Amino acid sequence: MELHSSLTLVLPEIVIAISALLLVLVTAYVGDKTARLVSILAATTLGTAAVMVAPALFEGAAGPDTVAFNGQFYADSFASFAKILIYLAAIACLLIAPSFFNRLSAFKPEYPVLILLATLGMSVMVSAGDLITLYIGLELNSLAAYVLASFLRNDTRSAEAGLKYFVLGALASGILLYGMSLVYGFTGTTSFEGVRAALTGEMSTGALFGVIFVLAGLAFKISAVPFHMWTPDVYEGAPTPVTTFFATAPKVAAIALTARVTLDAFGNQADAWRQIVIFAALASIVLGALGAIGQNNLKRLLAYSSINNVGFILIGLAAATVAGLGAMLTYLAIYVVMSLGSFVALLMLRDAEGVPLETFDDIAGLSTTRPAIAWCLLLLMFSLAGIPPLLGFWGKFVVFQAAVEADLVVLAAIGIAASVIGAFYYIKFVKVMFFDDAVDRVQGKSDAGHWVLLVLSAVIISPLGYLAMRWLGGLTDNAAAALFLAS
Repeated sequence: MELHSSLTLVLPEIVIAISALLLVLVTAYVGDKTARLVSILAATTLGTAAVMVAPALFEGAAGPDTVAFNGQFYADSFASFAKILIYLAAIACLLIAPSFFNRLSAFKPEYPVLILLATLGMSVMVSAGDLITLYIGLELNSLAAYVLASFLRNDTRSAEAGLKYFVLGALASGILLYGMSLVYGFTGTTSFEGVRAALTGEMSTGALFGVIFVLAGLAFKISAVPFHMWTPDVYEGAPTPVTTFFATAPKVAAIALTARVTLDAFGNQADAWRQIVIFAALASIVLGALGAIGQNNLKRLLAYSSINNVGFILIGLAAATVAGLGAMLTYLAIYVVMSLGSFVALLMLRDAEGVPLETFDDIAGLSTTRPAIAWCLLLLMFSLAGIPPLLGFWGKFVVFQAAVEADLVVLAAIGIAASVIGAFYYIKFVKVMFFDDAVDRVQGKSDAGHWVLLVLSAVIISPLGYLAMRWLGGLTDNAAAALFLAS
């Protein structure tokens, strides 16, 4: 009966795993001509998985009924919220990929299969209730991600991005494993519940080092300073649909995993890890903003923007409260929409031959030659900057409010002041597109799917998006309460 209950809870992961294996067989037997069909089937699988996990989110599932395999896996509403974001982001990345790779004659069915396998790893990550489960999910996601980064085998930049990601990812995995071994050595268990019980009262120096190393390994996955060094190079070198994937789905999974580890496994030692999170948050906000100012490549700039936004998300985590976690999840959902819209807009910047355009020089005067793209980019950049009344402002507002309520007033004040720095490079987009002389380099025809995603993202982050905030707030409250109930 216990096994049947556990298998029922992991059914979405089973569906994704079986689908990925079947699609691998289809790819092997039929060949590259199945690429579009495999992509459609992969998107359908992810949509099905999203429907399967949705009831747990809407019902606020929590407690013993959501625990599978003796505490190794949690199928609570917190995991469901993260999974739905991951699945939707992955579906979007499947939809935008064919037109990009077809122009390079490089669209292969391995791409959607790798997306499925990476998504499976992320599903395991956000539901992990044990350090071993955590590592299995993390490595499954990472191994697929390394291949995706170097998917364009004949492109030097893509190969370089994949190699850098692999080498630095291996280093981060080693750091994480060392931290896990220390935690196990000083607590005698790998389960989050057991670690939390063991880390009660005064923590030993060895256990503290274990916590630090575990958080350092996770900081690499969320590209938080000082473990951000891979992000600009990988974002620039990887194919743009892959970069879009890296900026959205894996980011959600890594942040959700970090929240579960800190608030569940290390929940009794909040004062110990909060200092680390606060440092990473402030350093990410400041360095992400300053690093982006001198960038001319748009993908590198958005990489630093991603680092900057991770800093704001970590402010919500630093609060270590239900309100703080709910604010973090709200910001995360808004961030995914903003990132998807921004990278889809970059995909639409092509010259007459279909060559991607990736620098500020290429979008000079874009408002006169391609006004629709320019205006959508304006909304997205202003939202990323946190300028009201766009939805990005609400994301920053809720995390700062949660920090103030948790008596982290100084952290909130520094975060607000540092956010002004980031506004500079977002406004640079607007200045170049609307006030510089037009160069008329963007001449490629955009696909209908790209237009749908771009316009939808712009509408969601516009003031109209506030109509959904009460509904989203209810879901994030359910998810946050479930994690705290588990801890």
